[in-house]
Amino acid sequence: MELTLLGTGAPAGLPRPHCPCAACATARGARARAATALLVDGVLLLDLTPGAALAAARAGHSLAGVRQVLLTHPHDGPAVELPAGLPTAGRVADGRVLTLLGGHRVRAVAMDAPGTGYEVTASGGERLLYLPPGGAPAGVPDNGGGASAPAAVPAPYDMVAADVVGRPDAVARLRAAGAIGPATDVVAVHLDHDVPPGAELDRRLAAAGARAVPDGTTLTVGAYHPVPEVPRRTLVTGGARSGKSWEAERRLAAFPDVLYVATGGGRDGDPEWDARVRLHRERRPSSWRTTESCDLVPLLAQDGPPLLIDCLSLWLTDAMDRVNAWDDAAWAAGGEKSLRDRTAELARAVRETRRTVVAVTNEVGGGVVPATVSGRRFRDELGRLNAAVAAECEHLLLVVAGQALPLR
Repeated sequence: MELTLLGTGAPAGLPRPHCPCAACATARGARARAATALLVDGVLLLDLTPGAALAAARAGHSLAGVRQVLLTHPHDGPAVELPAGLPTAGRVADGRVLTLLGGHRVRAVAMDAPGTGYEVTASGGERLLYLPPGGAPAGVPDNGGGASAPAAVPAPYDMVAADVVGRPDAVARLRAAGAIGPATDVVAVHLDHDVPPGAELDRRLAAAGARAVPDGTTLTVGAYHPVPEVPRRTLVTGGARSGKSWEAERRLAAFPDVLYVATGGGRDGDPEWDARVRLHRERRPSSWRTTESCDLVPLLAQDGPPLLIDCLSLWLTDAMDRVNAWDDAAWAAGGEKSLRDRTAELARAVRETRRTVVAVTNEVGGGVVPATVSGRRFRDELGRLNAAVAAECEHLLLVVAGQALPLR
């Protein structure tokens, strides 16, 4: 099955008309994207893009052979031109199956938002799932107590084209249901100005095991393509309120069954801290589980779903409390050695773990020198801890003003 992406952008396109944002300002030339539309084997057109006939011609194709035009979502605003000679565009009722003359079988998939998804199966058995902007399949389990899928997925799809940036949870649900496997080619479409185009978009999508392609790209569904490799161990560092926790959560948003390890615990009588914890919990996907623990080594040694550890600086505070590192006499009498042993044990556990791990930490050594001995001690030990853990991670990110800078 041959798939040509006549457009890969959001319904309004990228850049959006008259939008002054930074992402739209840089979405020029090859980074510009028309509204998403897919041409399947020259006979099936999924969604419409402005100037579809010209877009097809630029990609080396013709729309003369199109026998079915299907829409996935309401096209708000001015009507998109339907090229002359094409059949009337329409949507299919959820669950209905169409069989085209070329042997393609199209099944309409119910969504949890306005719109319709389409599962396309070619005569050779290749399978494509195309989802509308802002939509995820309805009924697919999210491992958070959701319902079972309405129809069993016999095997992972060969390709999924979806709104990966806008609905990463849709990818997570499909992974949980077995509809996305290790070899599934996940292609991001309906791309809007939420993420700057270029390297930042590529980095975000690679974290979800997905990729973006330029408008006009032709792909072969079912053909081998290297799937973006998701780093197994990532350390995210940055200053206070830099966006490092949000970045860490975003890296695992497209994966189900994440275990969120909160090392801070609760603080009785501190409403401000309770509010911080509540905000963190509310923005996590419902399928994620949470545990409050500083006992990280056993968790790293176990097999299981990805771990998101937030954060190592609070782990260090607990570790220093345990060895009474704030007391100079206790520090000199063995507290320093005990802490270094605990740090080395944690670094070894990160090296040996089989789990996917995203850990968050703080950068505290770039400002004013702390006025107290205990403050300087904490700063120095956190620097050593960060360096030891970073040495065991394939990926290292520094977050500054909400922007993630890859260091490795």
